[in-house]
Amino acid sequence: MVRLKDEQRYDVDAIMDMKITFRDMLNGQIRQVPISAVATDERTSTFSAIKRTDLKRVVTVSSNVIAGYNSNEVIAQMKDVLTGYDKDEQFTTAFTGQQEEQMKEMSFLGSAFLIALFIVFLIIVWQFNSISYPMVILSTVLFSTIGVFLGLVVFRMDFIILMTMLGIISLIGVVVNNAIVLMDFAKLLFERQREKLGLSEDVELPIDASRESLIIAGKTRLRPVLLTAVTAVLGLLPLAIGLNLNFGTLFTEFNPHVHIGGDNVIFWGPLSWAVIYGLTFATFLTLIMVPVMLLIIAKIKHRRAANRAIRAERELATQMVAANLKA
Repeated sequence: MVRLKDEQRYDVDAIMDMKITFRDMLNGQIRQVPISAVATDERTSTFSAIKRTDLKRVVTVSSNVIAGYNSNEVIAQMKDVLTGYDKDEQFTTAFTGQQEEQMKEMSFLGSAFLIALFIVFLIIVWQFNSISYPMVILSTVLFSTIGVFLGLVVFRMDFIILMTMLGIISLIGVVVNNAIVLMDFAKLLFERQREKLGLSEDVELPIDASRESLIIAGKTRLRPVLLTAVTAVLGLLPLAIGLNLNFGTLFTEFNPHVHIGGDNVIFWGPLSWAVIYGLTFATFLTLIMVPVMLLIIAKIKHRRAANRAIRAERELATQMVAANLKA
């Protein structure tokens, strides 16, 4: 970049007297003319630089959000204000920067959430050799997601896209594990009841026997499920509130310098609270809803078996009547 001296840079006359060198196309000679011969100066206001994206002029307006305000709410208000500008074909608006990165993270984490659910579903189908049982187990994931949003709303916490979504994804393994513990034991009791009554695998258990098995399974697995949830919640609580210990001074000065808060709670707090809210909400619903849904499935299977038996009896009676008429 070649520039004039600072004392000459702001002299308009000096700039207009600068020579433009070119080759005359008529005789091939080199000629020089001042800029004032081909241009005039005019004082106006304009942009210091013109930026383009895909050959289109772009004007970027950037700002930070004042502490205490939610950036997503501010963006929503700005979109409402700029609604009319989208109708003009000459102008288009787009939110980039942090908002664009959040949308990319949300899209990626949403895809990761669905992929994780699908993989867990395949594993549970292979384990239980059934479709109804995995659907019941995956319903607990929905309970945990409801618990996360309910906890954030009740305690008025912000939804941090990256860390909160990571907490929701990590809930899949813990919540599904509790449901599998309860359902696997209930399935074992179903098999014992079938052996006790002398029923084959094709015959459905009576409703009373299924209800009794589910009650026993709920009582027996209550303590393991609660212990799993309580240990996970208590283990994440120091990370959620930012409990900090200095292990170096603990052994040298016998003073751990315990304090709560800090920069780490800003990063890890949303993830921890998401797991705590979701796990707490889903645990109680797992102990109640999973046995209820298993009982509903047992009733549906029992009703289907009864309908099949009635249809078989009707077909047999029809065949016997037809045989008697022929005779």
